[in-house]
Amino acid sequence: MPPVLVKHLMTEKVVTFFAEQTLPLAEDVMRIHRFRHLPVIDNDGRLVGLVTQRDLLRGQISILTGLTEEQRRARQEDVHIQTLMARDVWTVTPDTLASHAAQTLIDHKFSCLPVVDDDGKLCGIVTERDFLRFALRALEMHD
Repeated sequence: MPPVLVKHLMTEKVVTFFAEQTLPLAEDVMRIHRFRHLPVIDNDGRLVGLVTQRDLLRGQISILTGLTEEQRRARQEDVHIQTLMARDVWTVTPDTLASHAAQTLIDHKFSCLPVVDDDGKLCGIVTERDFLRFALRALEMHD
């Protein structure tokens, strides 16, 4: 049996962001699509960072300030993704062994790994959910 590679599991169609985009927009996209991670790319499609739901929470103005939702959103329009994103992001390639990617997720308590080609261009993302989906298919084959 051939080895299972990241390209067999990864999600290829990924919603991405640019570093100049704003916190409220990222928040809306994550809420609407139920994402927890947004890869950040440059104009050439190269990965420059990753913003997570936790990063967005860290950048939000607390509801305890007494501001209305509209006032909070207006103030957060000045917060750009580049100020919240992680820049030194661990990545894998499509040809990375899936077992290696899974071990990296476990060892470092990551919930995703962006998938990049040799030029650093984003070509997908592999998440805990992708591994669960794969495990479910494997288990169903044995049921």
